[in-house]
Amino acid sequence: MLQKHGVEIELRHLRYFVAVAEAGSLTVAAGQKLHTSQPSLSRQIRDLEDEVGAQLLTRGARGIELTPAGRAFLDHARLVLSQVEAAADVARGIAHPKKPCFIIGFLTNHELIWMPEVFRILRDELPNIDVMISSQYSPPLAHALVKGTVDAAFLRPEQGFPELAFRHLVKEPLVVVLPSDHRLAAHKAISPADLVGETFVTVSNTATPVLRAVIDNYLKRSGIHITPAHEIDHVVMGMTLIASTGGVGLLPAYAQNFLTRSVTSRPLNGVTPTVDLVLGYKKSNKSPILKLLLSRLDELVARVSKTTK
Repeated sequence: MLQKHGVEIELRHLRYFVAVAEAGSLTVAAGQKLHTSQPSLSRQIRDLEDEVGAQLLTRGARGIELTPAGRAFLDHARLVLSQVEAAADVARGIAHPKKPCFIIGFLTNHELIWMPEVFRILRDELPNIDVMISSQYSPPLAHALVKGTVDAAFLRPEQGFPELAFRHLVKEPLVVVLPSDHRLAAHKAISPADLVGETFVTVSNTATPVLRAVIDNYLKRSGIHITPAHEIDHVVMGMTLIASTGGVGLLPAYAQNFLTRSVTSRPLNGVTPTVDLVLGYKKSNKSPILKLLLSRLDELVARVSKTTK
């Protein structure tokens, strides 16, 4: 059960809500996906809306439709469920290992880009291993590497971890993310000075300290002082907040994989700031699977670069 600020939401509420949103029908979701009765499902959705404090669904001419609050809630509900499933997979794999197990951590939202190619390389070479996934923010991934609960991780080059080694993967340029109907969206590129006076959405110093430092230093070097109106933990949250507040934000270019019709991006004028993505691992980790992955990093980067062009 998730509890925050007095709100109690059970995982089944999230599963029911996602099923209804994807089916577009209470009847279809109840009968074909959840195998429950429609009155029971309707009651569960009402309970969820009561806990959230907002209407998430409406009945329209075309069936069930998401409210703006519902669309925002859907992104986070899917993320929570995927992370719970990943955590369960990791726990089961550790508790009942049937094959050699290798646990890879991904900076939240980078799975979409890097995970398919990592799996392809490892399973081409080592088909009889189990690869487990852990999706977290960068600082917890660094701690997991130190504790040995993760073998390798795609993260930022976190400071203060002498036990870890980092192999550089790519430099991710920052882009301006803003609503598609924002006045600055008419520009081909945006200058730092254009951001002054806008509702500025930035990343949390707790969840992403390395990226936050890059953003803050870039604005400082540009002679710009901006007080952030909102802080986010990951890009999906950022897209939702930017769309709902009409604000703007600086995010790594991989965020463009998560753009919706209501949100767009523009490059920065001048010298573009970048943030490093690295593969981290514990120096004392002698895993042969890790050794293989490290030997194929150049190929991995080339494959990912090709798929993202």
